[in-house]
Amino acid sequence: MSVRRVALLTAGGFAPCLSSAVGALIQRYTEIAPEVEIIAYQHGYHGLLTGTKTVVDDAARRQAPVLHRFGGSPIGNSRVKLTNTKNLVERGLVAEGQNPLAVAAEQLRADGVDVLHTIGGDDTNTTAADLAAYLEENGYHLTVVGLPKTIDNDIVPIRQSLGAWTAAEEASEFAQNIIGEHRVSPRMLIVHEVMGRHCGWLTAAAAQRYRAWLDTQEWAPSLGLSRERWDVHAVFLPEMRLDIAAEAERLRGVMDSLGNVNIFLSEGAGVPDIVAELEATGQEVERDPFGHVKLDTINPGAWFAKQFAELLGAEKVLVQKSGYFSRSARANAEDLRLIQGMADLAVEAALGGTSGVIGHDEEDGDRLKAIPFPRIAGGKAFDITQQWFSELMADLGQQVEPVAVGAH
Repeated sequence: MSVRRVALLTAGGFAPCLSSAVGALIQRYTEIAPEVEIIAYQHGYHGLLTGTKTVVDDAARRQAPVLHRFGGSPIGNSRVKLTNTKNLVERGLVAEGQNPLAVAAEQLRADGVDVLHTIGGDDTNTTAADLAAYLEENGYHLTVVGLPKTIDNDIVPIRQSLGAWTAAEEASEFAQNIIGEHRVSPRMLIVHEVMGRHCGWLTAAAAQRYRAWLDTQEWAPSLGLSRERWDVHAVFLPEMRLDIAAEAERLRGVMDSLGNVNIFLSEGAGVPDIVAELEATGQEVERDPFGHVKLDTINPGAWFAKQFAELLGAEKVLVQKSGYFSRSARANAEDLRLIQGMADLAVEAALGGTSGVIGHDEEDGDRLKAIPFPRIAGGKAFDITQQWFSELMADLGQQVEPVAVGAH
């Protein structure tokens, strides 16, 4: 296959891999196919619909390594679903009566794009698949190669999504400061709310990394500086059934003994209960263009804090969210290695005309390959039966029971 021009776009929420992934793709093309032109659509599918793009010129190619030092996305993100016509008309991105897929397809055709690289989660990549299918049906072949980005690490069937390792490390660092607040008041309750709509992997991994940090510290119990007070006392995930009364009884004992309780909470934990409670009172729950509940509008951390504060007899409550601190960070060493390997294969697949999402396929012995788009899905649950997580919960003395099938 002859490739003359490739386009890059990043979409969805941020993750600590976008800037580096853009840099890695530019570097790899420059190394092995310098004749291929590269453009970047600004703000994801928003830029594709509006035709807003930049050309990656020689200066940009030389400066591509700089992108590994930063988080965020140099080419910008947005949340745009090409099949949600009503939302796009309301936002002025397409006119009434236009088919967004057709608008995007015509822009790609006009720009002479042979390969589209999408860096995003399941929504981003399945939207790209919809676009590629539309183009194929209308006589324009486009190779689409995605890179899996999400700090939730919940893309089926990909073992490890880009940015998740870094996000867990950053959430741990965030907690190292926030949990220092536990002596600001007697009977202190701290809720560390971690991103994770459907999947608790990030919360669990952050708790694991935070406790590993605790293991490296020297303590002075006689001065009140004790590991027990700094420890994680509970972890709540979407995959776990939560018995608030039972957990409150256990944590009341921790509060009485230590004078503080620290909770790591996945933002998706208990969301069905919160939504049901709000809708039962006649409140409308806001959703994004993809139909997801806007979690910042229902505030899970505050809801959980309210439930536990009275039951634990807390005098002061602190709810802190590490999401934006974590997701906008630069990639750490683990993720940089993963990004490099995936970007190299993405370019190889693109030049060979193979579409798909690059990842280690859990259903094929964790082999790194271009996974066909029809097999890509979001909302992969975290396996709470894994040994490391079972050991973590056992250390905390917390009972673990999975939610009922379909409870999400």
